[in-house]
Amino acid sequence: MAGNVDVTRIAGNIGALNALNSLAYVNQNLAMHQTRLATGKRINYAYEDPAGLNLATTFDVRRQGLEVVLKAMGDANNLLSNMEGGLRKIQDILVKMRAKTLEAIGDTIGTAEREAVSAQLKDYAAEIDQIVSQTQWNNKLLLSGSAGWGADQLYFLVDSDGGSVGFKFSTNAGGSAGFNVAYLNSQLTGASVAVSDSAMARAYMNVIEDALNKVRRGVMDVGSFQARLMFKEETLNVQYTNTESAYNRIMNANMAQEQVEASKFAILQQTATAMLAQANVAPQFILSLFR
Repeated sequence: MAGNVDVTRIAGNIGALNALNSLAYVNQNLAMHQTRLATGKRINYAYEDPAGLNLATTFDVRRQGLEVVLKAMGDANNLLSNMEGGLRKIQDILVKMRAKTLEAIGDTIGTAEREAVSAQLKDYAAEIDQIVSQTQWNNKLLLSGSAGWGADQLYFLVDSDGGSVGFKFSTNAGGSAGFNVAYLNSQLTGASVAVSDSAMARAYMNVIEDALNKVRRGVMDVGSFQARLMFKEETLNVQYTNTESAYNRIMNANMAQEQVEASKFAILQQTATAMLAQANVAPQFILSLFR
C-alpha cells in the first residue's frame, strides 16, 4: 500500500515515490506488451507464465514430432508408389510374355517362329531383371528378397513416440522371406524358356501364370498397405492441427489485444510521468513559510 502523502515532510517525498512506483509498473507492462507485439509470442520469459510455458513446451515437442512423422509418411508413400510402379511394369511384361507363349502352344507355327518366340521371351525376362535392379529407394532394392531391409521387411514411422509398422509382402516366393522378384524371374529365364513344342510351351505358360499371380498379389499388398498408411496420415493431420491449436493458444500473442494494452500503457506512461513531475514540484510550497 502506498504511504500517506504528507507534503510538509520534504525529506521523504512520498507522493513522488508513489508516482515513481506507478511509472515503473507502467513501463514494465508497456515493455512486456511491446515485446509481445514484436515477437508475436505471449510468453517470452518463463516468469510471465511458468505453468503455461511448461505446457506449451509439451505441445511443442509433440507438434514437432508429428511434423517429422508426417514427412516420413509422405516419404513412405513415395517409396510404396515406386514399388508399385515397378510391380505394375513387371505385370505388363508378364502379360505380354503370356500372350507370346500362348502363340507357341498351337502347332500352327514352325521351328523358326518358336525360336523367335523363345528369344523374345528371354528379352522380356531380361527386362524384368532390369526393372528389379532399378526399383530402388536410397540404393536399396525394393523387389528383391536380398534387398538388405533386415528380414526383407520395411518399417515405417507412424507415431511421434517412435512407433512404426512393418510391411512385408504376404507372397512367399522360393522359400525366401518377403516378395522376391529376383527369385521369381529366375524361374522365367535360362533353360526353362523352352517352347520348342506345344507341351513345353504349355509348361512354360504355367510358370508365367504362377509369376503373374504372385505379382498381382504383390500389387494388391502394396496398395492395401498404402491405403492403411493414408488412414494413419489423415489421423495424424487431425492430431497435428489440434496440437498446433493448443500450442498457439498458450504460447502465441493475441495481437489485437496486445495492441490495445500497449496503447493503454503508452498513455499511462505519459500521465504517470506528468504526475511524477507534479509530485516533485508539490513540496516547494513549504518555501512560502520562510518568506
